[in-house]
Amino acid sequence: MLEVLFEDNHVLAVNKPAGLLVHGDETGDTTLADLAKEYIREKYNKPGNVFIGVVHRLDRPVSGVILLAKTSKALARLNELFRSKKTKKTYWAVVQNRPVQEEGTLVHWLIKDSAKNITKAYAKENKSGQRSELNYKLLSAQQNKYLLEVNPITGRSHQIRVQLASMRCPILGDLKYGAPQPLPDKSIALHARQLQFEHPTLKTTVTVSALPPQNAAWAPFRQL
Repeated sequence: MLEVLFEDNHVLAVNKPAGLLVHGDETGDTTLADLAKEYIREKYNKPGNVFIGVVHRLDRPVSGVILLAKTSKALARLNELFRSKKTKKTYWAVVQNRPVQEEGTLVHWLIKDSAKNITKAYAKENKSGQRSELNYKLLSAQQNKYLLEVNPITGRSHQIRVQLASMRCPILGDLKYGAPQPLPDKSIALHARQLQFEHPTLKTTVTVSALPPQNAAWAPFRQL
């Protein structure tokens, strides 16, 4: 079942659970797009093919707000918004260690190894890398866990994961970037908390928020 956060004739925003693919890959596993099509087919009794456009993605072990387009017009306009960085994304991350500075800006040059599906971060400019920037601040410290709010300025593959790890704050469960142990459900404690965007037809500002998962990693911060 999809947790629908916002819906109208043009857009559908849902809270993606960790572990669910957004778009198909070589595994052939069911995707968020598949579930969204089935949801629309059943809710509106639509026979045949249902249009769903994937506007952006989250890594499989990451949860949170995902925006989908219900029309081709909306997809084209939303794609342009994301390309021109006219959206505002806010993430929450539960990390292993307390950051030395409680808030700051991280800038790295990232290089992705597609064969290994891992990204490396370089503090100094690297001609082969993509400049990547994010802002973070510490929201809460509970039970030796630290909740960070992260606003990425750029949108690179694994950006938040590798940049937080670069300051010795690996995300809980993220074995790929330095976490010492997995979470029981194989998720990582990174959650797309909020997305703000301009509606593709109404031109109004829409803000969509999603609560983090109901698991032990997030339990100390449930009341925030």
